[in-house]
Amino acid sequence: MSGTLRLLASAPTRALREARFGGDDDLDEGGRAAALALSAFGRDALWVCAPSRAARETAQALGRSALTEKALADPGFGAWTGRTLTEIAQDDPTGLQHWLSDPAAAPHGGEPLSEVRDRAAAWMDAMSTERVVAVAHPIVVRALLVHALGLPGDRMWGLDVAPLSVTRLTYRLGRWNLHFPPAA
Repeated sequence: MSGTLRLLASAPTRALREARFGGDDDLDEGGRAAALALSAFGRDALWVCAPSRAARETAQALGRSALTEKALADPGFGAWTGRTLTEIAQDDPTGLQHWLSDPAAAPHGGEPLSEVRDRAAAWMDAMSTERVVAVAHPIVVRALLVHALGLPGDRMWGLDVAPLSVTRLTYRLGRWNLHFPPAA
């Protein structure tokens, strides 16, 4: 059996543009406009989204009603929630460096990235025979790609996932494969 999974990074929010940890913002005006301009795809697929407003609103802007999937939730950032990357870099540079280099670290008292990867990967593997479009925050898409490609957890930051980017994976012969479609 084979399946197809399209990972759609949710559209931008004010917090994402400000590199702010956590929160549950609505799409900002630019994010909503960008999502509305995205070409239609995934008509015959099951649509699921993270429980965040940004993920739901991204799917809605594309005219889709998506099922909410808790496994795709953004990480819990504990004491860093609501603070910017710049603020954390100034106030807790050691903690930030530890978090960026060790996926099991949680200097903020929230959820380690290794746990985000594990819960999202379990859901992903359960979808291996389905046709699915999953809308989630870019950090969750990164975690899923680390799992799909069998990369070490610390390679997560080597994957740039832009808002509204679409990554296509196929599942064949017991493994996930990154699919690069031909140029349009």
